[in-house]
Amino acid sequence: MGIIKEFKEFAVKGNVVDLAVGVIIGAAFGKIVTSLVNDVIMPPIGLLTGGLDFSKQKWVLKVAEGDKPETALAYGSFVNNVLDFIIVAFVIFLLIKGINSLKRKEEAEPSAPPAPTKEEILLTEIRDLLARK
Repeated sequence: MGIIKEFKEFAVKGNVVDLAVGVIIGAAFGKIVTSLVNDVIMPPIGLLTGGLDFSKQKWVLKVAEGDKPETALAYGSFVNNVLDFIIVAFVIFLLIKGINSLKRKEEAEPSAPPAPTKEEILLTEIRDLLARK
């Protein structure tokens, strides 16, 4: 029963739940970024390049023959994926930068001095008594 108890503690820890939420939000954010690149960014680029659908651009290395499909390098799709990555990486960079700046502000707040220990209080009283004599 010890393994089951350990697994239960592990599964309900905040870090695991936070990770799960991050993965779900990341997947949804990835879809948004892909749509942004494919539906908003790439059409104007295609227009500038003469109406080309950039995602379908490729270099054919070997033409299809009979049942054998063509061999091609799909550089347009690769460029779309690189743009997806750059956008996601930039947004994550901004989030981390924001979180770090919030942490710095929390650290910069001065904390109250710690309360004196019992020994310090007792020594202070002894000092004051000796000073009066």
